[in-house]
Amino acid sequence: MKLVEITGNPPQHQVGIGMVCPFDMALDRELWRWMPDSVSLHFTRTGFIDAPIDVDLCRDLNNHSDIAAAVRSVSAIGPRVFGYACASGSFVYGMAGARELSNCMRAAGAAAAVTTSEALIRALDAMGVSRIAVATPYTSALTGLLCDFLAESGRTVVAQAGLGRDHEIWTIPYPVTCELIRAADHPDAEAIFVSCTNLWTYDILGLLEAELGKPILSANQVTAWATLTDAGVVAESPLHDGQSLFARAA
Repeated sequence: MKLVEITGNPPQHQVGIGMVCPFDMALDRELWRWMPDSVSLHFTRTGFIDAPIDVDLCRDLNNHSDIAAAVRSVSAIGPRVFGYACASGSFVYGMAGARELSNCMRAAGAAAAVTTSEALIRALDAMGVSRIAVATPYTSALTGLLCDFLAESGRTVVAQAGLGRDHEIWTIPYPVTCELIRAADHPDAEAIFVSCTNLWTYDILGLLEAELGKPILSANQVTAWATLTDAGVVAESPLHDGQSLFARAA
């Protein structure tokens, strides 16, 4: 039998990022697309809840004991930072509620932690955005809570648009999301935020930025950017097809 000669080295040392996701998160692959080769994502999920995506469900997703257990489930491999990859589950109780979730993750063993909603505020601060338009797949009640959260952060929401969906948001195709973003745009908006970590956005952000002439931020994008920043590796990331968050706020 002829022995096969093995050459080369195993992958370089990986920086770990833990991602706590809701039970119905379907877009693990999208979050990977922002990651440089030096980073590994370690996904963990909260428990199943049989309910439509509405305000009550998002309050249930804010369960601290569930989130703490999810953090502990991957803590043994030492992620450098944890993200809570859920926009509505982190803005539903306002800015204080988002901070409490991060504190909960740190208390459970996370070296550093950030929620999607906190990541959004950090991205807006980094880009100097004070007037924003909001595009969501949510019901009107959830969209309203997002607008309240942004107002609490000192932003002015100049326009909003929503799809009224309460289930299977991950099935929404790109053309529908593009039209949603266009519907949300307003001349006074300095940027547009596309909410929900279960809504595909990666391939359209740069295209819509070029079309509308302003930054288009998405929930998964800001979560990836903030966790990479806290892990100390954001500068290694490419510019991601014209997405200005990575080009201007790295």
